[in-house]
Amino acid sequence: MTAFGWSLAGTDGRGRAGTFHTSHGDVCTPVFAPVGTQGTVKALTPDQLESLGAGLILANTYHLYLRPGHQVIARLGGLHGFMGWNGPILTDSGGYQVFSLADRRDVDGDGVTFRSHLDGTEHRLTPEKAIAIQEDLGADIIMALDECPVPNDRDAVEGAVIRTHNWAERCLEAHTRTDQALFGIVQGGIFPDLRTDSAEFIAGLDFPGNAIGGLSVGESKPETLAVLELLDQTLPEDRPRYLMGVGSPEDLVEGVVRGVDIFDCVLPTRMARNHAALTRQGRLNLRRAEYIEDTRPIDPACDCYTCRKFTRAYLRHLSVSGEMLAATLLSIHNLHALVHLMDDLRQAILELRLNAFAEEFRDGYQKHRDPEA
Repeated sequence: MTAFGWSLAGTDGRGRAGTFHTSHGDVCTPVFAPVGTQGTVKALTPDQLESLGAGLILANTYHLYLRPGHQVIARLGGLHGFMGWNGPILTDSGGYQVFSLADRRDVDGDGVTFRSHLDGTEHRLTPEKAIAIQEDLGADIIMALDECPVPNDRDAVEGAVIRTHNWAERCLEAHTRTDQALFGIVQGGIFPDLRTDSAEFIAGLDFPGNAIGGLSVGESKPETLAVLELLDQTLPEDRPRYLMGVGSPEDLVEGVVRGVDIFDCVLPTRMARNHAALTRQGRLNLRRAEYIEDTRPIDPACDCYTCRKFTRAYLRHLSVSGEMLAATLLSIHNLHALVHLMDDLRQAILELRLNAFAEEFRDGYQKHRDPEA
């Protein structure tokens, strides 16, 4: 008997408010998952993540496989115990990182051979191995191995779709743990026919959830939105949809109004380490001189720990001084901003005012965006 399932609480247009049930708790959607690449969300503790409302976090299979090793983590009780996080965890397959290695990898129909970015040692990743690694890690949601090609190279995309489909079938056959939800991944670049074919094939394999891969990898924003419009019409309505690697505030809003349920991205914590803050009016570069004596919080409407306790002036001082606390405080704010944006989107769906919410957000965000952040 599986420990997971999906239920819808309400819809508004294409927006969906749902709940994904896992053995480590329920995930209320739409949801943004902070990225803990190496078993840690950079600069934050699990208690801080819990206090800011994170309901799902992501860890990276490629990095944990290389260091400390998936078998080490399994012997230590799995990823939840290893990193001290008791809530739901999602792991990717490692495929994106492997395929981004360019001259360090060689792809064939059976899998991919690559050299570690750490020490140059050679490794082999197949669908079966990707599943075995993730089963050892013990995440609640795991991903099938796919190939993420350059999105506008049709020949490359066609080959990647074929491999992704074959590997999805092999991942299903290799998967043994009933307490993990294995998601398939739709590929197809920016080409409508390939995207439709891929969505129909992946949906036909009856995964408990479906991911959308190969976006935010170089295509234009209108091309991204066109793919989401298309897939909303093709992917099954009774399964969660996960848009991989997308996480700016504007992209979250546009994804939700087009039927996406789950998002992840390194953007909020990476921006924090580069002294930038996210708000619903735009991005702020906290190193700018105009904040030297600014006694306002980052966002007067935000109730996160950072905004309750600290001024823009103090955050600027930490940033220009190279203090580590700057990354922590800005990460708390940025993740709180995205987590609670998703909460507000969910509430707007349940109250049948999603379009009005999205229009108000677009108007305020476009008017006040800081081009230097």
